[in-house]
Amino acid sequence: MIIVTTEYVPGKEIKELKGFVRGSTVQTKHIGKDILAGLKTIVGGEIGEYTEMMDEARQKAIGRMAEDAKAKGANAIVSMRLQTSAVMQNAAEIIAYGTAVVVE
Repeated sequence: MIIVTTEYVPGKEIKELKGFVRGSTVQTKHIGKDILAGLKTIVGGEIGEYTEMMDEARQKAIGRMAEDAKAKGANAIVSMRLQTSAVMQNAAEIIAYGTAVVVE
């Protein structure tokens, strides 16, 4: 599956639009890791546990979006975007979305 943030795939021609596709996930960390991350905010620096969690969440959301596109018969996604929001304390939702297309 080709996934790009542009409105076209370089070197390819869009032959068919398959429509809007999306994938999402809501992630949170184990309470123990959350407490350790909270302590790290006091001393400063990167909170590795949350960086890792958000990276995993992005990959899941993009993977689910690609599955949605494949189910619609697409072989590429253009105009892909990621959006994040806090859905509750210490939980984040990641949404990946774009336009499914067939390219040649």
